[in-house]
Amino acid sequence: MTTAAKAFVGPLTFQALSGRPVHDDLWHCEGGGMDHIALSRGVDALIVAPASADFIGKLTYGLADDLLSTLCLARDCPLLVAPAMNRQMWDKPATRRNLEQLRADGVFILGPDSGEQACGEVGEGRMLEPEEIAWRVESLLRPKPLAGRRVLVTAGPTLEPLDPVRALINRSSGRMGYAIAAAARDAGARVTLVSGPVALAAPGDVRTLAVETAAQMLAAVESEVSGCDIFISVAAVADYRCVGTSAQKLKRSDAGLRLELEPNPDILAGIAARPDAPFCVGFAAESEDLLANAEAKRRRKKLPLLVANDASAIGGGSSRLHLLDDAGVHSLPAADKTVSAGWVIEHLARLFDAGRGG
Repeated sequence: MTTAAKAFVGPLTFQALSGRPVHDDLWHCEGGGMDHIALSRGVDALIVAPASADFIGKLTYGLADDLLSTLCLARDCPLLVAPAMNRQMWDKPATRRNLEQLRADGVFILGPDSGEQACGEVGEGRMLEPEEIAWRVESLLRPKPLAGRRVLVTAGPTLEPLDPVRALINRSSGRMGYAIAAAARDAGARVTLVSGPVALAAPGDVRTLAVETAAQMLAAVESEVSGCDIFISVAAVADYRCVGTSAQKLKRSDAGLRLELEPNPDILAGIAARPDAPFCVGFAAESEDLLANAEAKRRRKKLPLLVANDASAIGGGSSRLHLLDDAGVHSLPAADKTVSAGWVIEHLARLFDAGRGG
């Protein structure tokens, strides 16, 4: 614990709650060793959570004036940092520069999240939930089956304008696509995420391109797909768009309104049909005959893997997925989308190695 940490919670409280010893003295030596050296030996990773703006600055410049900062500098294991600070502190250029330098130095940045903060304000800078940190650490320590691979992911809905203020959109939250992008990153891949309009923070260390319409998403995918090993189409792309979008706001009328719609391009089918197509993975949300309709879609688009889920799960935080490939149906248990995404990437990696990457 740092001196600042002890101003919030005493070491004895942590010791009583955890049943573990609490270290806070740079000069304390136990068993003839030096804590700032010995504590990081023989461990898989060192995690600083929460990491204040001040401590992130110390790490950036290699300062070591207390036990924790000295321990981080003397480590021989991976270092993970979970930032936690006021939203305005998080937004400052100095904080962002420090984090970029830490990433360049090989430090893994976990979060932050957006939400209510201890100061009473709301915004980005809130520490990730402990469960999420534990999952990210576990993912980091796993084998990297996609190391060296380039992965392109689409996520979220598309928005098709009717006039300057109205649009057709669906209920996709983008959570599954963002979780897939993060899971592919954790599996060692270099990930590019093409995202429709969502209220989510971009996954760390993932290059993210924001789009709105299906046409914009198609253009972004086509510009990025060259050289990609894997394309994962998670986005809920609108099947139709309005013909002749009005340049002015459509006025309300008691006579009703008739819209003419035309099909949007099928992004996944187009990429999968390329002679140099990457390994393509699709997602299907169905409201009836889930497995039959999903398998028909997989065969029609000639996909090695399709992930199916009930349409009623769209927008929620959890899902129950079914993985369809040439070997049949592999049903996953209901789980948080972050966990489900990890299972999907594990299955995908095995198929990729067996078919093209081994």
